[in-house]
Amino acid sequence: MKIELRPLAFEPWQELARYQAQATDMRGRYGATATFVGTMRDFNDDAAVQGMTLEHYPGMTERHLERIVASALQEWRLLDALVLHRVGALQPNDPIVLVAVWSAHRAEAFAACRFIMEELKSKAPFWKREDTTAGARWVAHNTPG
Repeated sequence: MKIELRPLAFEPWQELARYQAQATDMRGRYGATATFVGTMRDFNDDAAVQGMTLEHYPGMTERHLERIVASALQEWRLLDALVLHRVGALQPNDPIVLVAVWSAHRAEAFAACRFIMEELKSKAPFWKREDTTAGARWVAHNTPG
């Protein structure tokens, strides 16, 4: 399991390939890799968004994400999980989050990936401030799945 918050941009598909290549203990054991990549949109709540700042509590946020992934590892027969999440300043089209899970079978991989993403989105301690044409605003709620 790897959980990492990053202040700089990352390329999710390169990160996924690098992680999977280094996970030699999984070779030949997984039949499914389920992934989710979240990307910053240039709109929200009927307003144009020019940028966003994603804030968190260092240490606390990582521990919360670790608990979410640990729950998934207990619920489904997973071989491994990866969560990379941006913090700090973002621009439209920047990847925000990468969630990946590996399992022997697709049903468990799909279910676990969705669970991790939904829990992260609804419960992890992140705060978003959007920069719009009308000024900065804090996001009060997440968009539905």
